[in-house]
Amino acid sequence: METKNIMIVGVGGQGSLLASKLLGHLLMAQGYDVKVSEVHGMSQRGGSVVTYVRYGDRVYSPVIDRGEADFIVSFEALEAARWLSYLKEDGVIVTNTQQIDPMPVITGAMEYPDDIIGQIKAAGARVDALDCLSLAAQAGSSKAVNVVLMGRLSHYFDFPEEEWMASLEAVVPSRFLEMNKKAFVLGKNT
Repeated sequence: METKNIMIVGVGGQGSLLASKLLGHLLMAQGYDVKVSEVHGMSQRGGSVVTYVRYGDRVYSPVIDRGEADFIVSFEALEAARWLSYLKEDGVIVTNTQQIDPMPVITGAMEYPDDIIGQIKAAGARVDALDCLSLAAQAGSSKAVNVVLMGRLSHYFDFPEEEWMASLEAVVPSRFLEMNKKAFVLGKNT
């Protein structure tokens, strides 16, 4: 099997590391060779965070280069635009519609771009955009955006929901498990 590439991008503190653990666990359980690499910017200060997940029969490097991502999973709309050049021509961006102001916007040096998702689509990207924050809150915690996004991403994989749930059980602490299962189902079925 040709190696597949998934980038998980967001802002520090949004749960991208848990999402990459969930995805890595799921893919390994399906028998794939999996490499995960986490790159932290100023993540503790709300900066950009990117995680690479690569899987296939044999994966030699965890790094994804420009134009190689089959999927970009974005926790925030502007982050989807920031990493757009990494998407393959036939790739898909799965993104939360939430907007989190970066520091230049907070300080007034810049303005958050209007209709960023429309701009990404206009650039030719396939975009699957969803209000994950509202769905996470409906599941019981605004912190479950990451698992809502994984539920949405599950549309693009031919793995049974039970396999996703087994991986959730393996990586999520038991006290948060039911809420995260609900978040996954909401992302998958909305």
